Amino acid sequence: MEVTVLMEYGWILLVLIALEGLLAADNALVLAIMVKHLPEEQRKKALFYGLLGAFVFRFGSLFAISFLVNVWQVQAIGAVYLLFIALNHIFRKVMVKKVGKQGKVKSKKKASGFWGTVLKVELADIAFAVDSILAAVALAVTLPNTNLPNIGGLDGGKFLVIFFGGLIGLVIMRFAANLFVKVLESRPKLEIAAFLIVGWVGVKLAVYTLTHPELAFIEEGFAKSPAWKMTFYGVLILIAVGGWVLSKEKKPSVESTEEPSYNQDSKTGA
Repeated sequence: MEVTVLMEYGWILLVLIALEGLLAADNALVLAIMVKHLPEEQRKKALFYGLLGAFVFRFGSLFAISFLVNVWQVQAIGAVYLLFIALNHIFRKVMVKKVGKQGKVKSKKKASGFWGTVLKVELADIAFAVDSILAAVALAVTLPNTNLPNIGGLDGGKFLVIFFGGLIGLVIMRFAANLFVKVLESRPKLEIAAFLIVGWVGVKLAVYTLTHPELAFIEEGFAKSPAWKMTFYGVLILIAVGGWVLSKEKKPSVESTEEPSYNQDSKTGA
């Protein structure tokens, strides 16, 4: 494999690690909040099931999409989905902040039991798996092909990049989520930048879809051209750097520490 190809694959893997880390931190935080009402032992078990479900659904999504990745309808759905979750998350983030300033009246809902909570966690895992794999596919799909044998409809090299991106996301979710959560808590606006990147990745997948031979709205080679790649990565870096610079560091406030640590509570405690 040529050095330039290896460098391009390595760069994509680094971008995936950063993106997976931010997504995993957001996912871990959501799961921690979902199981917060359970007793400690049940909380540990629910988070363990959540981690197990994340593993199964993430790699299930990867193997499923490897056979469907060249179908333009699947590409189009993936692009729309990534754009939707990015815009939806940013909208909710901005609106919740405004509502919070005005004073939101919280209505108490009856907390779910153990298995009801586990079901919600597993449903969340499915959504997280789809987000993660689609983002990884959108980044990897325009990489040059390698000499490795195809897996499903994917070149072996692309499959391995997506596989390791998903695996790294799970490792971060299990061991390093708290670090990323602290970063997001200290710089809340960085989360908006993270989902802007998800949206921009959705644009990348949309461009790739529009170059599909059956559509040909854009010239077929455009999605793999140096000009588009430079534009894509230039904007991606600009969003990342801009998000970091513009997100003011928030001083830690003295709050209750009852919220579970994902790292510790995801163990079975056995």
